[in-house]
Amino acid sequence: MHKSFGEVEVLRSIDLTVNRGDVVCLLGASGSGKSTLLRCINHLERVDSGDVLVDGEYVGYTARNDKLYELPENVVAKNRREIGMVFQSFGLFPHMSVLDNVMAGPLLVKQQGRAAAEKTAVALLERVGLGEKADGWPSQLSGGQQQRVAIARALAMEPKLMLFDEPTSALDPELVGEVLDVIKSLADVGMTMLIVTHEIGFADRVADVVALMHDGQIIETGSPSDVLHNPHHARTKQFLSQVL
Repeated sequence: MHKSFGEVEVLRSIDLTVNRGDVVCLLGASGSGKSTLLRCINHLERVDSGDVLVDGEYVGYTARNDKLYELPENVVAKNRREIGMVFQSFGLFPHMSVLDNVMAGPLLVKQQGRAAAEKTAVALLERVGLGEKADGWPSQLSGGQQQRVAIARALAMEPKLMLFDEPTSALDPELVGEVLDVIKSLADVGMTMLIVTHEIGFADRVADVVALMHDGQIIETGSPSDVLHNPHHARTKQFLSQVL
């Protein structure tokens, strides 16, 4: 995959396979291309060249006669519903209750009945430890609680893949653990996840694969024990020496 913004090449020769059920943690300094990579996977950004497939299907395109054709935005939105994404800034709808935030996708995108959507939403809020906050408003929640609601909202769409873009970077340090605990619980049940994070200890505990990005490229990839404890690339060694 290649991606440029104007003359600035942001992603260069990205080649990454994520197996079903794997947790892949993307590490690297700010500006290395991690967030752009996530946004290309769910077609929030168009790639300039290369292929992005989720569960064997193109995201945002259809193939005809060996050519790719971009799909209309309403069709892309339907395809995108199988890819959950959690942003660092939470992105909850402030005019909706916590429960309605989680129900929004199933109701509006999947055209699910209200009773079924509410049942799922209540169960998901319980799962992330916020069942008692269902009738509250986002403004009444701490940052960690808002992020857990955002995770529940993404899970309500029953995605095949979850993308996390620095899900704890906007949180106070004492709130980070509660969000990472929820993400770890998803890993424990086999959710396929791609996580951009600066939490090296978390990546060490949870990741099946760690990928280190630098200057728009994945320069080293492997198990946490290989990449974090026995890195080979000089830039990986430098990065880890600065953050550990």
